[in-house]
Amino acid sequence: MEQRGLKILVLSFYFRPDLSAGSFRATALVDSLRELMPAGSQIDVITSLPNRYHSFTADPAEAPAKEERLDLSITRVRLPLHKSGLVDQSRAFLSFAREAIRLTYRRDYDVVFATSSRLMTAALGAWIARRTKTALYLDIRDIFVDTIKDVLPRKAAWVAKPVFSRLERFAINRAACVNLVSPGFASYFTSRYPWQRFSYLTNGIDEEFLTDPVKISCGASPENDRQLTVVYAGNLGEGQGMHMIIPGLAKRMALRLRFKIIGDGGKKAALERALSTAGVTNVELLPPTKRDGLLEAYRSADVLFLHLNDYEAFKKVLPSKLFEYAALGKPVWAGVAGYAAEFVRSEIGNSAVFRPCDVDDAVRSFDTLRLRDEPRVNFVAKYARANISRLLAADILAVGRGS
Repeated sequence: MEQRGLKILVLSFYFRPDLSAGSFRATALVDSLRELMPAGSQIDVITSLPNRYHSFTADPAEAPAKEERLDLSITRVRLPLHKSGLVDQSRAFLSFAREAIRLTYRRDYDVVFATSSRLMTAALGAWIARRTKTALYLDIRDIFVDTIKDVLPRKAAWVAKPVFSRLERFAINRAACVNLVSPGFASYFTSRYPWQRFSYLTNGIDEEFLTDPVKISCGASPENDRQLTVVYAGNLGEGQGMHMIIPGLAKRMALRLRFKIIGDGGKKAALERALSTAGVTNVELLPPTKRDGLLEAYRSADVLFLHLNDYEAFKKVLPSKLFEYAALGKPVWAGVAGYAAEFVRSEIGNSAVFRPCDVDDAVRSFDTLRLRDEPRVNFVAKYARANISRLLAADILAVGRGS
């Protein structure tokens, strides 16, 4: 018996060509939904015009406000100019939410899918699903209630936490299924919502890192006189804590390493000040770049670097950056704790883990790396984004059909 077409709403604050884990995840998911959904189905994507970084602006031809295809409609909401401050981000999200609510007024859907890191997109999805009497599928990429105490000033966190706790309960209780991108989130959510159905489909490796891999070479040798190049690419916010580790680490390793830091974020200025104060000269700060530029930077690297700030909440996360790093065969040097540290040690060969914000431990761990490139064939096969996206898409379609 032929299945009827489904109407699917996808809410993602970020979408192609924006530069963020949420964008890459949502874009790959939509591609998988289009492959698997029954004939006659329609996907409405509501997202924002590229805004992940204040310093990155996409070509308007790549990100029109409206895209229409036979089975896909993408609406990109224009947001007020904002940087990384809480007030700016709140204003931007309110603009997004108002427009999403307007666009979905009196629309019928079979399933609403919302992918969310800072909880608000999840709450928005729950609101729209309740108003339209539609099944809800949530994809949770962070535990915002758990991180509030670390990323907000104490008084602000004291006020905000009860509010966000209620929003979290509203969203999780409304969902037919909740996917958690890190198995490290399980203890938090299953203890609070034991009746909910959870799945654990992680981030993965995007196609660019599979079809155009970095060429594996002999790599650097510790006996070489030249400085080795250490590359980090990503957000420069409180969560990454680059301003807490890079100045001291770069100074300690000045004769051996030079650091190339690619990205932007709320703590970039703090990083710049700390580097200047410490008199560090072996760190190069570069703006965010598109995927082709990113791959070129990875090719030039001897070691790929990752760091999360020393907060209890971050012991549950699994950074998306680990997947593209591991796919490239480069040595991975990671300042992470908790679940992420376990994942790196068990899944990523030729990696070194050190305690977050601990320069001494970082220096010690660096010397355990094999300074050469080594393919990670099993990892790539296991964590290809397309495979994970297809599993997620199939689960969403099952919810849409009521099965």
